[in-house]
Amino acid sequence: MKVLDDIKNGLIVSCQALSNEPLYSPFIMAKMAKAAEVGGAVAIRANGYEDIKAIRREVKLPIIGLIKKNYEGYKPYITPTIEEVSAVVKAGADIVAIDATKLIKPGDISTKDLLREIKKLYPNILVMADISTYNEGIEAENLGFDIVSTTLSGYTDYSPKIDGPDFELIERLSKVLKVPLIAEGRIWTPEEAIKALELGAYAVVVGTAITRPQEITRRFAESIRKAVKYAGAK
Repeated sequence: MKVLDDIKNGLIVSCQALSNEPLYSPFIMAKMAKAAEVGGAVAIRANGYEDIKAIRREVKLPIIGLIKKNYEGYKPYITPTIEEVSAVVKAGADIVAIDATKLIKPGDISTKDLLREIKKLYPNILVMADISTYNEGIEAENLGFDIVSTTLSGYTDYSPKIDGPDFELIERLSKVLKVPLIAEGRIWTPEEAIKALELGAYAVVVGTAITRPQEITRRFAESIRKAVKYAGAK
């Protein structure tokens, strides 16, 4: 499939800003996506109907779309219901990313139930499974997902909490999955992205390290403060 061919061994840039962040704006995210395209990104990961629409007008790259929405009493928030899926498709995404963890979704439906409904309504859309563990990755392929991503590793109560990328999960899944495995989560450097590909990832998603300047600034500022404090203590 052309979309999958286009992203192989490439950098997918996640262009997302939440409502409480300085760059929250479909216009700004579209320009951020354009900058990523100019810089060599092979695809964009985007959140929200308006952002996806704006980015679709701005770039020719494949778009992995999602909608983050919290439902009271439920933990899954990445495109958790068919309502969000439909909005992502309508906005023009090529791939829909959904929470594919073992957690029950709003309406008390399972990942299996939601995927079945998506495939029934949108048989031509590619569906990405955002997972947090090895077993969830295996289950996602068995259920019929087109792509698996390590997006939620470290972000569920039962997955390991580590500072950097979950290289162990990337390596283990890449050895057994037949569908493309996307490496995502806490990738901060080109070297880490390259390592993920060397371990078998089909492509790599980088977000915060490229498109969230407040977090990039914070890393620099904190490192400098620590260095100055250490030097002053000598």
